Amino acid sequence: MDTRFLESFLAIVERGSIADAARHLGLTPAAVAQRIKALEDEIRQPLLVRAGRSVTPTAAGLGIIEKSRLLIRGVEDLKAIATHNEFAGELKIGAISTAMTGILPFMLRQFFVDYPKIDLHVTPGQSIKLYHDVVEGQLDGALIVEPPFSIPKTCGWKRLLSEPLIVLVPESCTETNPLKILKENMFLRYDRTQWGGRVADAFLRENRIFPTQQLELDSLEAIALMVSEKVGVSLVPDWLPPWPEGLKIRKVPVSTPPLLRHIGLLWQHASPHATLIRQMEPLLQSRKT
Repeated sequence: MDTRFLESFLAIVERGSIADAARHLGLTPAAVAQRIKALEDEIRQPLLVRAGRSVTPTAAGLGIIEKSRLLIRGVEDLKAIATHNEFAGELKIGAISTAMTGILPFMLRQFFVDYPKIDLHVTPGQSIKLYHDVVEGQLDGALIVEPPFSIPKTCGWKRLLSEPLIVLVPESCTETNPLKILKENMFLRYDRTQWGGRVADAFLRENRIFPTQQLELDSLEAIALMVSEKVGVSLVPDWLPPWPEGLKIRKVPVSTPPLLRHIGLLWQHASPHATLIRQMEPLLQSRKT
C-alpha cells in the first residue's frame, strides 16, 4: 500500500473536500480522487461519502483514521533512522506560550537553514499536557516549565533559562516593598495547577501571605494586561519578551536571590529524532537575553 494514498485520505478527512485536499497536496482533484479509488480497492471498503462538494468518512473510513496517522508517522520515523546524519521527516515539538513567542521565533530561521528536509510541527500547550505528550510519544520534544519531580530515565532534559519571580504592579503604584504590595492589593493569581504557578504559590506560603484574590489565570499575558488596567497586582516570572504592547506596569523584584521558574527542553530518548533535538539546543540557548 502506498502511504501517499493514506496521506490523501487524511487530507480529505481533515479539510472536508477533495478540492481543498488537492490544493494542500499540490495535486489535481482528479489525481487525489484516483488515489482514493486505489486505496478503497486495496482495503475493499468505501472510505468516503460524497455529498455535493463536501466529503465525509464512512464507518470504515473512521475506523482507519488513527491507524493511518500512526502508519504514516512510522514511515517518517523509519526514514529519519535510515538517513542517520541527514535529518529528514516530521518533527513534532510542543511549546508553552512564552516559549512560542520568546524562544522559537528567534531560532527557526537558522533551524530551517540547517535542517531543510525537516517538516516541523509546533503544538502550543501547557507544560503538564506537553510533558505527558512527550512521555507518551505523541511529541518528539517540548519547551516547558521544569517539572517539580525527577525526569524519567526514558527522557532527556536540558534547562535553557531561569526566570526570576517579580511582582507586577500598575505604573501608578509607588510602593516598592513586594510583600506589602501583595498583602494590601487585590491579587491576580498565576494558576496553581501550572508548574510555574506553584513556584509563585510556594513563595506566598513561605512568607505567610494570603492575598485577597480576584482571579486565577493560566495566561501570563492576560495577567500583565489586567495589571496594566489596574485590576490588581500579581506574582509572576519575568518571562522573555515580547510582552504585550502598551503596558503601563512596573516590575518589583521579590527576593535576593530570587525564586526562579526554569524553562527547558524535554525529549524522549527513544524518539528517532532524539539526536536532532539535542542538536537544536545551541539554537535555543542563543535566545537567553
